[in-house]
Amino acid sequence: MARATAPRVAVLVPAATTRLPRRRHPAARLALAFAFAFAGCATAPTAQPPVLGPVLIATWPFGKIATDLALAKLQAGGSRLDAIETGIREIERLSSDGSVGLGGRPNAAGYPQLDACLVDGPGRRAGSVAGVEGIVHPITAARRVMEHSKHVMLVGEGARWFALEHGVESVAVDELAAKKQAWLARERPPVDRAGHDTVTVLLRDADGHLAGGCSTSGAGGKLPGRVGDSPILGAGLYVDDEVGAAGATGIGENVMRWCATCLIVERMRAGRSPQEACEDIVHHIARHDPRGYALDVCFIAVDKQGRTGAAASNMTFPFAVTTNAGSRIVEVVQVTPR
Repeated sequence: MARATAPRVAVLVPAATTRLPRRRHPAARLALAFAFAFAGCATAPTAQPPVLGPVLIATWPFGKIATDLALAKLQAGGSRLDAIETGIREIERLSSDGSVGLGGRPNAAGYPQLDACLVDGPGRRAGSVAGVEGIVHPITAARRVMEHSKHVMLVGEGARWFALEHGVESVAVDELAAKKQAWLARERPPVDRAGHDTVTVLLRDADGHLAGGCSTSGAGGKLPGRVGDSPILGAGLYVDDEVGAAGATGIGENVMRWCATCLIVERMRAGRSPQEACEDIVHHIARHDPRGYALDVCFIAVDKQGRTGAAASNMTFPFAVTTNAGSRIVEVVQVTPR
């Protein structure tokens, strides 16, 4: 396999002095404006030595909120899962970029259905929920599935019942019955299909163990019951404690059909760096998919050594990296087609 070309990078500076790149993901404009209030900026290194201490990487500038909180949780003695859950819960609470949590984008029937998963590398423990309604923190529901059931994934009404039984915060869903009935009667509201962001957080702790989590409201205007890549292990998130972890954001169908994050981790197992592995899989998908590089997908990864990487198919992709040495937002442009 040809060696991946080192990514071009751009320094993020306040929007008042820099024009946003033309091919930026539509939702990234809002995310960047939100992030400038929280972060300094940095460029992505082309080569990285092993990193001591915890390392966190997250999708989109709003992911910096999650990684900063997660690091603080670790420093206060919290576990890997405590850290990831704490960070993602805040993004769910904020409904950052209108794409995560109950304030995220509604489905075609006019109400949100949420997806989330959580994976702990040691023992490959995992929990996932999909299409869940009225649950304020689906990442916590996913953790409850991991820790209090013999299953990995629960969906829909059953996922809601389980979350309620295990004390996960919720809101009433009585008003959804009328929206569902209207959908069945084909009395359907105008559909807003704008946006499809996800918060995905990957963590390598000070002992070298890995974990990851993600949460999303899914694609705006999706059909009721649609589930994307985010809660699917090996698609939106994959963690192997011997190798590394990878996560995704973008159009879920273009991630899950290729088991993309699993492939990224397997590339790292074969000796590729996180950066090379992310780029390799973008090229791999583009080579076989009829869409070519018009995939609207982005990937992040971290390996056992704490090295990080990211790649995007056809957009400029900002993401957050946080360590004991500091927290920053980094940006990669779309890969150079091969």
